[in-house]
Amino acid sequence: MTSKIRIGIAGYGNLGRGVQAAIAKNSDMELVGVYSRRDPDTLQLAQPAPRYSVDVLGDHVDDIDVLILCGGSKSDLPEQGPRMAALFNTVDSFDTHARIPEYYETVNAPAKAAGKTALISAGWDPGMFSINRVYGEALLPDGETYTFWGRGLSQGHSDAVRRVPGVAGGVQYTIPSPEAIEQVRAGLRPTLSTREKHQRECYVVLEDGADENTVRELIVNMEHYFDQYDTTVNFIDAQTLAAEHSDMPHGGFVIRSGNTSESQKQVIEYSLALGSNPEFTSSVLVAYARAAFRMNQRGITGAQTVYDVAPGLLSPKSPAQLRAELL
Repeated sequence: MTSKIRIGIAGYGNLGRGVQAAIAKNSDMELVGVYSRRDPDTLQLAQPAPRYSVDVLGDHVDDIDVLILCGGSKSDLPEQGPRMAALFNTVDSFDTHARIPEYYETVNAPAKAAGKTALISAGWDPGMFSINRVYGEALLPDGETYTFWGRGLSQGHSDAVRRVPGVAGGVQYTIPSPEAIEQVRAGLRPTLSTREKHQRECYVVLEDGADENTVRELIVNMEHYFDQYDTTVNFIDAQTLAAEHSDMPHGGFVIRSGNTSESQKQVIEYSLALGSNPEFTSSVLVAYARAAFRMNQRGITGAQTVYDVAPGLLSPKSPAQLRAELL
């Protein structure tokens, strides 16, 4: 009997909880530990599992085949990613698009040196949407690619909002332009600015004594997150945040509009409608943990992205099964 892939979870917020749920649905994997910066005895796990302080991860190198990093992209992963890649095969969902090349380099060196495989930026965007952008460009070289997100709650942008000084809690919704989507679906290939494609809407609970105008300015001018968008900041109380903004739906579209000849328009569309953004992202991370484990067994080390992973490596099925059942 083939032994199961041993998974560790680093961080137990929304992503960590989702990863635990996803592991339970994959019979070739087992959860060997949840590692948190919080006191392990205070962790309320969805299902029973070993709980540890993140400080002891270095003592568990031989117990974990793949460590899934569930921290945020703003501050956690830039520090954790390179450090953990020197010890474990890792998977993360780093999603600050403009900084992915830089992040890749910081993770690649320690992973290579340690003979580990570090699969970065594996979620749905970056991740699934990234793959479909490549497919679209390759299949329709004469064309334009458009990505629309939402309407939905963005984990990365919400995390960035909550880290603004003076913010006690908050969420951010990404809202696509219906007019822009219809132009693209019609094959018109419009030229759209960032502001013309999306708006961002924030709901924020202030800390006692915090100034609304100061917090608003820090949010709307945040580089890589809000500065290129029309952003609305709404201030609410904690009760309203809990009652009206606890669900985490999301989704979006990748559309490639192009021509295969002068008279033939072609449109490729990939879409996601997610009831839970973190749970779906977690499911992607778990599938890529399987791929990272297999790649490392084949001697493929260093930082990798979804572009480097053959689709068959994501599946628990054998190549023969995939050819017979899905091809």
